[in-house]
Amino acid sequence: MFTFSGIVFLVNLMFVSLGALLYIYATQKGIALPEISDHLFPTLALSYFPPIASVMFLLGILSATHASADAALTSLTTSFCVDFLNFQKRTDSSSPEQLRRTRYAVHIGFSLLLLLFILLFRYSLDSSVVSTLFKVANYTYGPLLGLYAFGLFVPHRQVRDRFVPIIGVLSPLLCYILGLYSVQWLGGYVFGNEMLILNGLLTFLGLWAISYPANKKISA
Repeated sequence: MFTFSGIVFLVNLMFVSLGALLYIYATQKGIALPEISDHLFPTLALSYFPPIASVMFLLGILSATHASADAALTSLTTSFCVDFLNFQKRTDSSSPEQLRRTRYAVHIGFSLLLLLFILLFRYSLDSSVVSTLFKVANYTYGPLLGLYAFGLFVPHRQVRDRFVPIIGVLSPLLCYILGLYSVQWLGGYVFGNEMLILNGLLTFLGLWAISYPANKKISA
């Protein structure tokens, strides 16, 4: 874990540095910067860099996109079939052929859903994809952060399991409402990525509220 974290840090540092160099290059060459930062690299690669750079850019985008999409679709299909459809615990008369057809249908369904999200990002965003993903992560990763922190730092308390999903939904909902009205309620303050910390903190406090000492016998 520590080694992988160090490698990821170096890779991210390299990409951030390359992004900064692209902006420096565009400024020095007097190139007009696109309104959305996602368009900077394709604009430079396809219009200002040598042809070999354009080819490498397209190959890199295709390889990275296909690898990410393939991994995501495989994970979604496997998770849905195993966790929701209980493929490995089925005791009915479903034949292997029926299970395979169901698996194919699930895979195609998630592929269409992924295409829908791609089109949604393409035609509805007014900012970069990375910025939008960070905004979404503020609400989706907050409960995960709170759950992880609670399990890591409060091992001596046991949560009531049936209330955990409620906390996982209420925390981002409260954060969303607070983000909408923070200007009126907090004297003009606008939340940024620190919403992730607040979301995790609310989840942590909610888990504490529904927990009890692990050595105390209480029905969950």
